[in-house]
Formats: sequence, structure tokens, C-alpha cells
Amino acid sequence: MMPTIAATDYQINMAGDERSSLESYYTRIRQRSEDLCRPLEIEDYGIQTMTSTSPPKWHLAHTSWFFETLLLKPLSTGYREFHPLFAHLFNSYYETLGSFHPRAERGHLSRPTVSDVYRYREYVDNHMALLLSDDNNEQRDEIIRRTVLGLNHEQQHQELLLTDIKHNFANNPLQPIYRVTQSLPPAQAEPVCWIQYQGGIREIGHAGNHFAYDNEMPRHKVYINDFSLASRPVTNGEYTEFIDAGAYLEPELWLSDGWKIVTEEHWQAPLYWQLIDGDWWYMTLGGLQRIDLHAPVCHVSHYEAAAFARWRGKRLPSEVEWEMAAADLPIRGNFYESGRLQPVAGDGECPLLQMYGDVWEWTQSAYTAYPGYRQVQGTLGEYNGKFMSGQMVLRGGSCVTATDHIRASYRNFFPPLERWQFSGFRLAEDG
Repeated sequence: MMPTIAATDYQINMAGDERSSLESYYTRIRQRSEDLCRPLEIEDYGIQTMTSTSPPKWHLAHTSWFFETLLLKPLSTGYREFHPLFAHLFNSYYETLGSFHPRAERGHLSRPTVSDVYRYREYVDNHMALLLSDDNNEQRDEIIRRTVLGLNHEQQHQELLLTDIKHNFANNPLQPIYRVTQSLPPAQAEPVCWIQYQGGIREIGHAGNHFAYDNEMPRHKVYINDFSLASRPVTNGEYTEFIDAGAYLEPELWLSDGWKIVTEEHWQAPLYWQLIDGDWWYMTLGGLQRIDLHAPVCHVSHYEAAAFARWRGKRLPSEVEWEMAAADLPIRGNFYESGRLQPVAGDGECPLLQMYGDVWEWTQSAYTAYPGYRQVQGTLGEYNGKFMSGQMVLRGGSCVTATDHIRASYRNFFPPLERWQFSGFRLAEDG
């Protein structure tokens, strides 16, 4: 299925006086990508420090390519593409649209220049403004659907911009600061309590006509056993106990693939952690900082999360359990808009804390199709469905997720070894 949205329902992603204007929504999201790059120096735009990341320049161009390729070329009469080779350079993985530059070599490209890319964005935005202002276009509904998909796609890349910039800066010996981030007075994590849920037949998946990705659908019935969920994510302080116990040296705690990675890559702690004079520090978007023992642990792989859970005699929740617990909660938490760009200790009382924001939470669920899922034919079918192999599901958003981009049914997914995302976890148990 194509990501669904009714022609009159795009306002779900807007706020305040923008609700009546698709053009304002478009401008707001597109401007945020450029705002995120404002702290960068020109030399920062082309860096790619591993094959999973992309240079900031590429993100800015690719999100423009999306609108040019999926809206302007097929739906705007007389549109002329900005440059004939950009279709190859900035296609990410869409086989149905032709060839694409190898992902691992995106950082090899000094040209087009950063100025060229910003001109490309301006060119696309000017033509999109004309397309969006045409209320009489006979393909208006399709234009709205694809625009809203494109803007949600750009919000995903805004997260990736921040995670990739962080990886780039962390690999620089100077450990530069991306931005001075907003800080909070020190807070303590609440003691863990266990919230019990009764099993039975439940429904999960997206419901309604507002925007959702196709992998969140269809809504369907599931059977679930009784379970309990930890009231908050695992903290840095709790994770240091795992490290101090020598867990990175104990193969019986690890999945086979995870142990192979641990030994080959010499993992000893979460990504970005450094032991300095006997104390743990970590790299943040605000520079090198002493770890906050009360904040959720972050930048851990699924393998590390599963090993910790086994060490504690617990397990990770399934995505069904996570969604069931989160479904009736308000979407409130430490998101991008807080300005912190780093997980922080939660406040409040039981039951559940920090289900949204702070860290994407690993689940024990493999990323696969829901019952009744049908991948749409053609290019848009490549958006999610083709990745339903070798990935694990994460839920809840993070400190670099936009508040208006998350919902209980949202299914993020990454290979189990990935750590550069803002990924953490909470524990679960049976009964």
C-alpha cells in the first residue's frame, strides 16, 4: 500500500496558524533542513565517516531530488530538471528510477558544490510553490499525497543529518561542537517499577485517514500473553554496571552475530563513550561531556540491548507489547524541539516514563510485513517494503525526532549492529 492520506487531512502534521496552508507546511519543513546545517562550516558539508552515513550536502540534495523526481517531473507541466546528472547522484536506492551513485562513495564528491546544492533546493522550492498553489490542478489529490510523503521523508533525513553530523564530529580528533545545546539542572532517574498488562486479543497498526507509512498498516488483530514493562528506559548508570561486570567478555550473554561483532570490532562500551582518567565521557552534539548516569543509555546496538536484558534476567519487549503500552499515552517527551539534542533523565511518577522521545527503543521484533500488507507497485513500493529483511524494529522516537513526526504505530527499523542512531531500550518480562 502507498502511505495513506486523504486530500484534506494533511493538516495533521501542522501546528498553529499553519494548519490551513500546505505551502506553509512545505516551507516550514524545508527550512528546517537548512537551519540544521547553519552551524556547519563549508568543510563539514562533504564529510562521510562510514558507509551507513551520508554527507550533509547529500541529504540536502537528496530531499530535493525526491520532490523533483516524484512530483515535479511527473505532475508539473513543462518542468525542466535542474541538472541531468543529479538524478543519478542523488537517487538513494530506487532501482525503478535508474542508476544511483554508490552509497559508500557519497563523500568522494567535491562537486556539485554546496552552493550548487543550495541553488538546486531553491530551484525545486520555487517550482513546488507553483505546483502547490494550483488549486485547480486535476491531480491535486495526488500532489498533496506525494508532498506530505516527501515532507515526512525530509523529516527522516533531518534526524539523519544530526546523527551523521554527530558521527562526523566524533571522528574528528578536535571533537568539535556542532551547537551549544540547552542544558537542564541535574535530575535523577526514577526507580524502576514494573507495569503489568493483561494479554488477550488486541489490535495494533495505524488507524484513520491521517498520514502513516505503509509499513504501519493494515491495522490488525494480534494475540498477546500477559507481560510487564519497565517504567523507564535503561540508564547510563545501569549500563556501566553491565560494563563493570565484564559483560563484553562473556559470550554466553550474546547472540552469535553480536558476539562476532563485539570481538571483531573490540566493543567495550556504547558508541561515543570514552574512559578518561577512570571516568566515562561521551561525545554529544554539544561536545565531549561526562556521562549523565541518570539519562537513558544511547547509541547501543540491538545486540548490546539484548545482551544487557539477558544479563538482567529480562528481555526486550516485542513491538506489539510496546505499541499496546504506548497507544493511549500523550505524545510528550524530550524531542528535537527541546533543543537538548541528547537524552536526559526523565521526571514524573509511574506508570510509564519516556515512551516517546529521548531514545528510539529497540524491540525484539524483526521488521517484517503485517498480515494483509501489500507492497504498492512501482517506485513508491520501494520506500519501506524492500527492507523487510535483516532489520529490527525500534519505537518511540528520540531527542532528535520532531514532535509532529511520531505516533504510537510508527515503526523505525535498522540492522541489529547499528549504533550511530539515538537508540536505547527498556526491559520487559513475561507475566
